[in-house]
Amino acid sequence: MQNRDYTLIIDKSGSMSTGDQPNGKTRWAIAQESTLALARKCEEFDPDGITVYLFSGRFRRYDNVTSDKVTKIYQENEPMGRTDLAAVLQDAFDNYFQRKAAGKTKENGETILVITDGEPDDRKAVMRSIIEASRKLDRDEELALSLIQVGHDSGATAFLKALDDQLESAGAKFDIVDTITIDDMEDLTLAEVLLNAIND
Repeated sequence: MQNRDYTLIIDKSGSMSTGDQPNGKTRWAIAQESTLALARKCEEFDPDGITVYLFSGRFRRYDNVTSDKVTKIYQENEPMGRTDLAAVLQDAFDNYFQRKAAGKTKENGETILVITDGEPDDRKAVMRSIIEASRKLDRDEELALSLIQVGHDSGATAFLKALDDQLESAGAKFDIVDTITIDDMEDLTLAEVLLNAIND
């Protein structure tokens, strides 16, 4: 975990307000709790905080997010709109490669974690963006992308499984993607899944 940057991308499309989580909480409330847990954990190693994106039809980026800023971010946003994952992923990749070119990335690279509950608007654009990013990497472990599903959308599950299994055959230089579907989570909370992903 040390000497690595962490970026968290959170789906705020309309379906994230669905209350189908344990204790009757919404997916959005669970995402907030998990963001807080991740920010606290990363602070132990990196006092600068993490980068957080919230996305639906548009996205917004927050830099240097520490645990004390998480609540404010969630108060400023509410679930609505579509699931344009391709645009936000592209911005996160571009940001990484710009910092890399400027010599500002951490020695052990970066992990990007995506919390989403639905199938993206443009599946092909998401795949293309990941494949292109993989081709710019010098080594496999430099950039890791974990996509974590909340909710029970079967289309999202199928898409995440395809991302996990088909990227290299579709032309990716490295398999940088790890996906965790609702079926894989078993009894783990979203916060536990996130912390496992960064300890991997």
